[in-house]
Amino acid sequence: MLSIGTFAQIGQVTHRMLRHWDQAGLLVPAHTDPFNGYRSYDPEQLERLHRIVAMRQLGFGIEDIASLLADGIDAEQLMIMLQRRRVEVEEEHRTAAARLADVERRLHLIERETPMSSVEIVKKPLPAVQLAARSVRVSEQPELINVVGPTFDAVAEIIGGVCGALETPIAVYSNEEDGLEAIIGYAYQGPAQEGFELIGLPAEQQAFVAVHLGEIQGIGSSWQALHEEIIARGYAPSGPCRELYLRADESGRTDEFVVELQQPVRSTGH
Repeated sequence: MLSIGTFAQIGQVTHRMLRHWDQAGLLVPAHTDPFNGYRSYDPEQLERLHRIVAMRQLGFGIEDIASLLADGIDAEQLMIMLQRRRVEVEEEHRTAAARLADVERRLHLIERETPMSSVEIVKKPLPAVQLAARSVRVSEQPELINVVGPTFDAVAEIIGGVCGALETPIAVYSNEEDGLEAIIGYAYQGPAQEGFELIGLPAEQQAFVAVHLGEIQGIGSSWQALHEEIIARGYAPSGPCRELYLRADESGRTDEFVVELQQPVRSTGH
């Protein structure tokens, strides 16, 4: 038999949590001393403890856990549920990191303690482009970090066999009333196929263009610098912005991006 202290240490939970689960009937000690109330656990109860902790990490409540255990949930089912939860946590982490980067960028704008990113800006027309693409919508900009890469991958899986189809990855972003819409895909002249849309981007007579180098999390600062320069030169954005990925991260690192930022503009007459 294991004392409550030893059982808690092995299971990496608190005494309080074990008492709570005991009171709820979820994990009742193998023996409770009738005189001093000391709880003791059988080593075989560790398997049930680990399952309870795993399901708590998945967000299940006490009643749901009790029901699942009563129904005999097995290790394979738990593994599948935990793997799904791991993907969700990773996405939440990436979104949180993107939010933090955006907060820091905006703090710098407010405090002006550090200068804006220095980017070289040129004015040029943009050609019309047909994309094999998918449209996605997110409620706020930091969520894009979890959808852009997978959407590119999903389209690439369909058209990857077409010669040259993956040479020009492009993302187009537009602000909508209920969030941000992104069109993500590749310049494409092949036939329509199930799994993507053929979307035409019109030619733009004038646009300001800059190149972002480095971590994708820092692309917001490059966009801010571009937009500040657009305003300073007497222009304003006239449509959705585009990102042309000249080099994207394919090695698991996050500092190997080369992205051409393209913003169609109109003159404000200033």
